[in-house]
Amino acid sequence: MNELQHETSPYLLQHANNPIHWKAWNAPTLETAKTENKLIIVSIGYSACHWCHVMEHESFESDEVAHVMNSDFISIKVDREERPDVDAIYMKAVQLMTKQGGWPLNVVCLPDGRPVWGGTYFKKDNWMDILQQLQNLYRDNPEKMIEYAKKLHQGIEVLAVVDKNQSEEIAHPDNLKPLVEKWSKSFDWEFGGYARAPKFMMPNNYLFLQRYGYQTQSKDLLDFTDLTLTRMAYGGLFDTIDGGFARYSVDIRWHVPHFEKMLYDNGQLISLYSEAYKRTQNPLYKEVIEKTLAFTERELFNADAAFYSALDADSINKIGTLEEGAFYVWEKEELQQVLKADYDIFAELFNINDFGYWEHDNYVLIQSQTPLNIASQFGMTETELLQKKKNWEQLLFHEREKRPKPRLDDKSLTSWNAIMLKGYVDAYKALEKEQYLAVAEKNAEFLIQKQWSEEGFLWHSYKNGKSTIPGFLEDYAFVIDAFIALYQATLNEKHLLQAKQLTDYCLEHFYDEAKQFFAFNAKDNQQLIAEHFETEDNVIPASNSVMANNLYTLSILFHNSYYEKIALQMLHHMIPYIDYASAYSNWLNLWLNLSEANKELAISGKDALQNIRKFNAQYLPNVIMAGSTEPSQLPFLQNRFDENKELFYICRNKSCLLPNSSPEQTLSELKIQQKSWK
Repeated sequence: MNELQHETSPYLLQHANNPIHWKAWNAPTLETAKTENKLIIVSIGYSACHWCHVMEHESFESDEVAHVMNSDFISIKVDREERPDVDAIYMKAVQLMTKQGGWPLNVVCLPDGRPVWGGTYFKKDNWMDILQQLQNLYRDNPEKMIEYAKKLHQGIEVLAVVDKNQSEEIAHPDNLKPLVEKWSKSFDWEFGGYARAPKFMMPNNYLFLQRYGYQTQSKDLLDFTDLTLTRMAYGGLFDTIDGGFARYSVDIRWHVPHFEKMLYDNGQLISLYSEAYKRTQNPLYKEVIEKTLAFTERELFNADAAFYSALDADSINKIGTLEEGAFYVWEKEELQQVLKADYDIFAELFNINDFGYWEHDNYVLIQSQTPLNIASQFGMTETELLQKKKNWEQLLFHEREKRPKPRLDDKSLTSWNAIMLKGYVDAYKALEKEQYLAVAEKNAEFLIQKQWSEEGFLWHSYKNGKSTIPGFLEDYAFVIDAFIALYQATLNEKHLLQAKQLTDYCLEHFYDEAKQFFAFNAKDNQQLIAEHFETEDNVIPASNSVMANNLYTLSILFHNSYYEKIALQMLHHMIPYIDYASAYSNWLNLWLNLSEANKELAISGKDALQNIRKFNAQYLPNVIMAGSTEPSQLPFLQNRFDENKELFYICRNKSCLLPNSSPEQTLSELKIQQKSWK
C-alpha cells in the first residue's frame, strides 16, 4: 500500500492499493520534491468520476506505469472536493495550455509546484510516453522547461485578477435587459436548458431567470424556466423511482445522465424547485422536492446529522463488474415481469421505445408527454394514472434495491452541507413541512459543533468523527447564506448573529483590500503557487458572488454601511466582465436587488413567526424579510415591536412606510403588479 492508506477521502483510499507511490498533497510531500529535485505529477479527481476510474484501471493499477512514475517523479493524488483550491489553480493551467479541462486532471510540475504540462484523461501508452519525454527534457534541458513554467505561471496569475471598474457609479439594473436578451438566444425551447450537449442543470441560472422574469413580468422567461424544470423532472436525469438528480445529461433531451448523484446539485435544485413551487403551485415540482429529500435522508444523511457527498456513477452489474449506470437502467423483460398487466401503460408513459432506449438493451426512463395526455389515451383519469405511477415506482424501487448500490463518498463537506441545509429550509418555506426544518436545524447544529472550531475558523471536511482541512471561502459563504435562510424561517436571531460572526471572520482573514475581493484561501493558511479569487458562477455559484449577496442582505438587517460598500464595490468591478450572463447569474441576482421593485419587510408581534411563515410560502424574490416575536436589538427591527399589535413594515432604500396590521394588505403591496413587459 502507498501513503494514501492514511487518508480519509474515499477517492484517495480507492488509490491506496495502486502500485504507484502516491502521496497526499501536504507540506512534507512538496518539500520532498524540492529536496530530491524531482518533477511532480499532480493527479486530481473525485470518487464519483467515471473517467477517473477508467484511467486508474488502465494506468494506475499497472506495474509498467508504476515503474515510470515511481522512478523519476513525486506522484500526488488530490481529491478535488477536499482541495478545491489546488484543483482550481491547476485547472487554470490546463485550460491555458489546452483550452479545455475536466477530470481526471493530470498535471506535471517543476519541483516548486509550477506546472509545465497537463491534460485530462490519457490512455496508458500515451501517458507513459509523455512522462518519459518530460523527464528527458527536464534532465537534458531544464532551462527550457523552467522558462515555459515561468510564462505559464504569469498567465495563471493574470487570471486571478479582476481589474477595477474606473467608472464612478454602479450601472442601473435596467442594463440587465440586453444581457438577458442575448442570453435567451441560447435557450432550447423544445427541452429547456441550453441548446447544446452535454447539458448541465445550472440551478442558479434558473433562480435568476425566474426572478427576473417575475420582476419584469416576462411571460417568455417564466415559460422557459417552467419548460426547463418540467423537462428535467421528466428526464432520465431525475431518478423518478428514488428521487435525486444526476450531475448532468450527456444528450440534449435530459435523457441519459452521467449517473453520479452529487449533494451540491441536489441541494441547489431543491431550492430552485421550492421557489418555482411557491410561484406556480405545480404538483410536479412538489413531487420532485419530496422525492429528492426522501432520497437524501435515506442515502446521504448520517447519525452525526451530516450529509455525505455523493453516490458514484458506477455500480456492480449482472456479471460482477463495475459499469456506469448499472443500478439505474432497465431491460424491457425486467419491466414486463414486475409490472405485468400495467406494462403497456407504463411503457407509453416512460418511453420504453426508441425514444427511451439507451444502449445494450437498456432503457433510461424518460417522459415526453404529460400524465393527462397518457391517461386520455388509455381511458383513465389523470388521478388514476398518477396513482398507478406511484405504485409502479414503489414496485421498481423494491426491485432495484436488490441490486448492488453505487459506491458512496462518505465524507461530509461543510460548503455542500450548507447548500443542502438551505435546500431543506427552502423546502420548509414552500411546503411548510416541519420535518424539513427539523433536519435543517440538526444539520446546522452539526456545522456549529463539529465544523466551527474554537479558534473561530471553519473546517472543510468531516469523516469518522474527525474534522480536517481548514475551510475555504466557499465554506464560509454557503454557511452564512444557509444561516441567514434559517433565521428567516425560524426568527431565531442566534443564526443571524452566527452569520454575522462568520462574515466578520471572512473580512479579516479572506478579504484583500487591494484587489477588493475575497481570496479563496485564508491569508494565514498554506498558500499555493498563485492566489485564487473565485468570481465566475458555474454549477455552484462563485464564493465571491455568494459573499457579495450575503453582505448585501446583512447590510440591511444590521444597518452596516461597510457591508453594503464591499458588496456593491465587488458588483461594480464585475459588471464589465458580464458578457455571457449565464456565467454570472448570481452577480445578476445581486444587481437586481438595486431595482425599484426590491423591498424589505419587517414583521413584529407575538404571532410574527406564524405570520412570516405565510410570507415565506409566497413567491417574493424581491423582498428581504426579518421578524421578531419580542423586542429586538437587531437594528432593522429596533423599536418596531408592540406586544399588543401585529405590525408589518414595508421598507425600501432605508426608508419605511407607516406600519399596517393587515398581512393581506401587506402581501398585496409587496406582490409585483401584473403588467406586460417587452
